[in-house]
Amino acid sequence: MKKHIITSILYTVITAVLLGIVYPLAVTGVARVLFPKQAEGELITRDGKLVGSALIGQAFTGKGYFHSRPSNAGTGYDASASSGSNLAATSKALIDRTQASVTAEENGTPVPVDLVTASASGLDPDISPAAALYQVPRVAAQRNLPPKLVESLVQQHIAQRQLGLLGEPRVNVLELNLALNAMAAKD
Repeated sequence: MKKHIITSILYTVITAVLLGIVYPLAVTGVARVLFPKQAEGELITRDGKLVGSALIGQAFTGKGYFHSRPSNAGTGYDASASSGSNLAATSKALIDRTQASVTAEENGTPVPVDLVTASASGLDPDISPAAALYQVPRVAAQRNLPPKLVESLVQQHIAQRQLGLLGEPRVNVLELNLALNAMAAKD
């Protein structure tokens, strides 16, 4: 009996060290060598200043910016509180929040669903091309830019399906807004 207890404790310690320390360090090391940008969280810097991550959404509320999906993560885009609302489709709180989002975005045409509904994580950095194109008139008017120029910028930032079949076409809101700022700075 004593031999079995010692053996089980040794296996537990060895397994914990191998799978809890050695394996994660090895995977992290390989990731940093083969995929350094992704391993560091795809951080985006401008002029030496960290402005965000291409993987985590941010709130953009100004009329001159493209807006992200609404977030239910904590106080908004809080990675430590990532979650959906868990509200039913019949929930008054969900209906009121969605209606407020529709009212805020409405321009006389149907609002794309991803501009008024939060994702399960509440951290999505991307919106659909339809959601980005829907916002072109507002952004162009606010920035005194020709709508065709802003639409062209959106078209340039549409990322297609991965490997041609995974996911949906999408637009990273942070990268699009940074490009919009860079375009305005050139003028």
